[in-house]
Amino acid sequence: MTQDNVDPQATLDGYEVWFLTGSQGLYGEETLRQVEEQSRAVHETLAGALPVKLVWKPVLKDADGIRRALIEASADDKVIGVTAWMHTFSPAKMWIGGLNALTKPLLHLHTQANVALPWSEIDFDFMNLNQAAHGDREFGYALARMGVRHATAIGHVSDERVQQRVSNWVRAAAGAAAIRELKLTRFGDNMRYVAVTEGDKTEAEISLGVQVNTWAVNELAAAVDAAEADTAAVDALVASYESAYDVDPSLRGDGDRHGALRDGAAIELGLRALLQQNGSAAFTTNFEDLGTLKQLPGLAVQRLMADGYGFGAEGDWKTAVLVRAMNVAGAGLPGGASLMEDYTYDLTPGAEKILGAHMLEVSPTLTSTRPTLEIHPLGIGGKDDPVRLVFTADSGEAVVVALSDTRDGFRLTANVVDVVPPTEALPKLPVGRAVWEPRPSFPVAAEAWLTAGAAHHTVMTTAVGLQVVEDLATMLGTEFLVIDEHTTSRGFRDEVRGQQTWHRLDRGF
Repeated sequence: MTQDNVDPQATLDGYEVWFLTGSQGLYGEETLRQVEEQSRAVHETLAGALPVKLVWKPVLKDADGIRRALIEASADDKVIGVTAWMHTFSPAKMWIGGLNALTKPLLHLHTQANVALPWSEIDFDFMNLNQAAHGDREFGYALARMGVRHATAIGHVSDERVQQRVSNWVRAAAGAAAIRELKLTRFGDNMRYVAVTEGDKTEAEISLGVQVNTWAVNELAAAVDAAEADTAAVDALVASYESAYDVDPSLRGDGDRHGALRDGAAIELGLRALLQQNGSAAFTTNFEDLGTLKQLPGLAVQRLMADGYGFGAEGDWKTAVLVRAMNVAGAGLPGGASLMEDYTYDLTPGAEKILGAHMLEVSPTLTSTRPTLEIHPLGIGGKDDPVRLVFTADSGEAVVVALSDTRDGFRLTANVVDVVPPTEALPKLPVGRAVWEPRPSFPVAAEAWLTAGAAHHTVMTTAVGLQVVEDLATMLGTEFLVIDEHTTSRGFRDEVRGQQTWHRLDRGF
């Protein structure tokens, strides 16, 4: 996919991964014929378990063929990554030129053709043919020597654990590709005086690939005015709201607040139109800069995130980038990804919880229940009362992730959490919200988050797990910090120092 035809929907359609097999000409034609047959069989077993097309490529036997294959993969917009398996012994110096040319994510697949050894039949012909244990160690040395960022999957490809490991990597590669091809539209600037929503947009394009640019909010307002004039389109969208959600009676056709719902629909139509015109799959808004918009966009933002767009509030483009990546990575899976913010705590000793929300903008993909569509005052922004979807996120495991600017790079901080039901009902909090217990405990998790300087705007993903986020960090070359059931305060402080030191050395002072 090129930047001109990016699909804002969260989909893996059109992406592919190349399956590369390494060998050499030393073994003769008969052995190479067997290598190809077994390579095809391994490919076929793995291909059926992945969420994107796995494309088999002819066995690579020399440095020139390897270099050309990896240059072609790097130049093909459909290719989001390559897997490499050394079926036999493929001398690693043959791979240097190709690895230097590769710009796509790499998975080192450490597997072999057979599951169990045929002990009584093993001879040296068998040993020469089935020596991935030998060849992959040679390849691993080259990757380590060259400092090539990559992931590794180990085991037979018929093993569900291996298939899941590769599938996670594929989803991370799709998220990375979505960032590389992303155009992000900022409507206005970021919230005044706020540190965490700032960031180096030039460095983001250099290191991540995302294009971040600004449009005046009144360009959005003009698009909304044009949409409002199309009464048929507004009517159709309002009807779809009434079909999809439990709409407050005051917002229905005969209700006294129906005009506000039509205003919300016009905002959605205008916003979609302008984003499509810009080729953008992510955006930001800012309640301090709404121009002539009648409402702070709430319902529209929620629905756009649910359709796969990235979003960040108060001009936070880094969070918008991450929401988009997580939406694409989780395409087709239960759950979703959303802007989130740690808002307030329940500090009951031993039962601490975090209540997360935002003013309006939490994606309904976090719930499997039917949201209500309501209107309530918003004591910020100075505009009309906005319409919004109200719901509570489903219980279960989730990951809360922040992307932060560290002056000389970017850092991903991830906390594994358990989303739980609210302790009591929340009748006076009419927003999308989630309640969670952070691992390993609230005190350790909160201290670690603060130590990392991680952002207060986050992405909550209930579709993909920690492994996908870790693989994404590797592909993007960012610092990566994990807070989970194994975290200790002292160990985390050391990890922050280690990450800072390594990445500064890696990038060069």
